[in-house]
Amino acid sequence: MTKRILCTGAGGPAGINFVKSLMLAPEKLYLVGTEASDYYLHTMPTDVKYLVPRASDPGYIDQLNEIIRKEKVDFLHAQPDVEVEVVSEYREKLEAPTFLPSKQAVKICQDKLISANAWKSKSIPVAKTIVIRQESDIDRAFAELGSPIWIRATRGAGGRGSTPASNRETAVSWINYWRARNVDWEFIAQEMLPGRNIAFHSLWHNGELITSMARERLEYIYAYLAPSGIMGTPAVQKTVHDNTVNQISTEAVLAIDSSFTGIASVDLKENSKGVPCVTEINPGRMFTTSYFFSYASKVLFNDYRINIPYLYTKLAYKETMPKMEKYNSLPADVYWIRHMDTPAHLVKDNKVIGAMYT
Repeated sequence: MTKRILCTGAGGPAGINFVKSLMLAPEKLYLVGTEASDYYLHTMPTDVKYLVPRASDPGYIDQLNEIIRKEKVDFLHAQPDVEVEVVSEYREKLEAPTFLPSKQAVKICQDKLISANAWKSKSIPVAKTIVIRQESDIDRAFAELGSPIWIRATRGAGGRGSTPASNRETAVSWINYWRARNVDWEFIAQEMLPGRNIAFHSLWHNGELITSMARERLEYIYAYLAPSGIMGTPAVQKTVHDNTVNQISTEAVLAIDSSFTGIASVDLKENSKGVPCVTEINPGRMFTTSYFFSYASKVLFNDYRINIPYLYTKLAYKETMPKMEKYNSLPADVYWIRHMDTPAHLVKDNKVIGAMYT
C-alpha cells in the first residue's frame, strides 16, 4: 500500500528539500504538503497542497487533523522549528503518527541556553556563555570572554538575533534595537568561535545512532546582508570526515536524551584551538539542504544510503533498515554549490557530477 506522508512547511527551502529527497525513494510515495503562506503554497512539489494557519493559531492542530482524515495520511513530518514545537507538544492529539524526539528533548534543544548548560555539565565542548539580563552583563561578557563576543537570541533558527560585537556600544545597541521591536527574545553572549562551521545530520532510534554525515559550510547566500555574516543556509558546502566531529556530535545528542529518537541536526563551530564546539541541535527536523546528501547518494552510488529523509520515514514505518555506515556515509570533499535562481551543482574533484535543474 502506498505510504501517505504529510510534510508541514513544504513550500520553504527546507521542506522542498525534504520532499524532493522522498521523490528519489525507490518506491512511490503520496506526498501531502501544508503551508502557512499562500504564496509558498505554489512552490510545493507535493501531490496535493493545503493552506493552514500558523502554528501559533489555536486551530492549527485541528486543521492538520482535517487534512490527515481527508488524505488518509499515515505519517506526519513537521519541518519548520515553530511547527516542530507545536506538533511535538500536541502529538497525542494528532491523528497521524510522528517520529519525534521526546517532548523534553525538543524543549531543551530549542533553547540554546538550556542546551548549552546541558552540554557543559557533561564536559562536551561548548562556547563559554553569559546570560544578558542587564547592561552590566555585557561588561562582564567582555571581561570574561574577550573581544569580540558573539550575541545571539536563545531561541530561533537562521542565526536569529546574532551578531559579533567588538565593543560595549555595539552590543547594547544591538539588543536594544531588537527589544524596541517588541520581540520577547532572551539574549546570551558567547565567546567568538573563529573556526570551521560544521553541520552533523543524524538519525536516531531509542538512543542508537542509525546513520549520519557531516559537512562544512563554506559560504552563505548573501552573507554580506547579515551583520553576523550568517544567513541560515549555505551557498557552498562540502562533506567532511572528522572523527572528533562525529564523536562530539554523538555525545551531544545523547547528553540531551540517552534514548533520543528521530532527527538531530547538530551545529558545531571550532574555537581558537580548533576544537569543535556544539552551538545547537535542531531536533526533529531536517537541515535546510537535506537534498544534498540524498542527491549525492543517488548520483555517486545509485542508492539511498544517506537519503536521511527517506531512511527516517522507513524507520518511522518500522521497516527493516538496510545495512549502512553510522558515520562518513559519503566520500569527503563532495561539494554542493547553489545560489538564488541557480540550480544546485554537485561537484567532486573540481568537476560537476550532477545538477538539480528541477
